[in-house]
Amino acid sequence: MSTPLVEVRNLVKEFSTRGGWFRRSAPVRAVDDVSFTIQTGETLGLVGESGSGKTTTGRCLLRLVEPTSGDIRFKDLDVRALSASELRKARRHFQIVFQDPYSSLNPRMRVGSIVEEPLIIHRIGTKDERRARVRHLFELVGLDPDAGPKYPHEFSGGQRQRIGVARALALEPSLIVCDEPVSALDVSVQAQVVNLLLDLQKRLGLTYLFIAHDLRLVRQICDRVAVMYRGRLVEVARAEAIFTSPAHPYTKALLSAIPSMKPGDRLERIPFDAAAFDPRPLKEIAPDHLAAI
Repeated sequence: MSTPLVEVRNLVKEFSTRGGWFRRSAPVRAVDDVSFTIQTGETLGLVGESGSGKTTTGRCLLRLVEPTSGDIRFKDLDVRALSASELRKARRHFQIVFQDPYSSLNPRMRVGSIVEEPLIIHRIGTKDERRARVRHLFELVGLDPDAGPKYPHEFSGGQRQRIGVARALALEPSLIVCDEPVSALDVSVQAQVVNLLLDLQKRLGLTYLFIAHDLRLVRQICDRVAVMYRGRLVEVARAEAIFTSPAHPYTKALLSAIPSMKPGDRLERIPFDAAAFDPRPLKEIAPDHLAAI
């Protein structure tokens, strides 16, 4: 197998909590010994219930949140070893699309300036070249290239998310972390944004870490899926294997919650006993199929 674009090994992120007057603060381990790889051009889905550590993992990957320990490699870069100035340069190669298109865009900035800002920070091109690049990016994501002078409030949620995608593409990254990019959108708009992401991946050769809780969507667009519970990965496999042959009890319980689209079908939930959760290391149970069992 070729060298992965991204390699994460034994990633840990702890947050401190206040313990009150007479108690010591105890660290909360939001990400607990997580390891995975992402191949060039692949979409790796990261799924799990709210609070499982998905978003924290994605943000640690980009060092938007500083990991407590572990190794993160992007191509030949040791991401955790980068200084602040080196990290700023490296961020040309990995970007993020945030979950909420309403809070992720500065309401006081015109959208053209929002998309142009990364180019200014990295001192790319002349003013005219940057403006031309912004127009091209707007066209690329399906927006009017003359929309730059408008403000975010003048756009719908789906259009705002397209602006967020355009901003992420400004520096021509090879990796984009998609942090639940459609969960805040109307169902009618979600498919449009997902199709845009898939089209951009084909046209630009992008690699995605796709964080989501919509399992049907994950099955549709992801090559492999990593299932997360209480900060740990409990199963990693090809998407079809996860959905047809789940091995971990939590994965089975999670999949049983997917609603059926067939009228009259009864949902047969598989219970998962959280108290009996045993945090074991991943082991290979089939080719390209790891599970913590």
